[in-house]
Amino acid sequence: MTLEHESGWLVISVSTAGAPDSLRVQAWRKLRSLGALYLQQSVCLLPARPPVVREIRRLADRIRHQGGTARVLPMAFTDPAEERAVIADLNAARDAEYAEVLERLPGLRKELADEQARGNATYVEVEESEADLERFRSWLAKIAARDYFGAPTGAEAREAVGRAAAELAAFEEAALRAEAPGAGR
Repeated sequence: MTLEHESGWLVISVSTAGAPDSLRVQAWRKLRSLGALYLQQSVCLLPARPPVVREIRRLADRIRHQGGTARVLPMAFTDPAEERAVIADLNAARDAEYAEVLERLPGLRKELADEQARGNATYVEVEESEADLERFRSWLAKIAARDYFGAPTGAEAREAVGRAAAELAAFEEAALRAEAPGAGR
């Protein structure tokens, strides 16, 4: 677990009172996509890494320009145990997201196995499964982008997506052999 003493932290406070209703949703979505840890309603914490700082500055400007208020305050922990607890909370949130990927991924793998067992290894099935796998890869990339401290379940999720990709490659090879018998040799 790496503590972020060099770059510190950001405390972000947002109020969209008096602004368009859509701004509240935009702010919430952006903060969630960055993996913000809410300390209380409308106040959250993020590590002050350059890409995060850039995104938060943009968000704060958008909020202010649309009639809301935003405060972005640099912060450093004075108690290392508190910082470790926050990092553990952030990791737990990412682990829960990775666990959802792991929970849903067997469905794709089962579908591949079922289609192969039915003798339905076709190009259409390959395309559908590729689209499904790409959604998992995209989902995993979004989680990884906000996994600032290497949540333990991340490696397992990446390995599981890799296994699904290998199974899809084997399925694609079977489809190629089935639809163009001389092409796979």
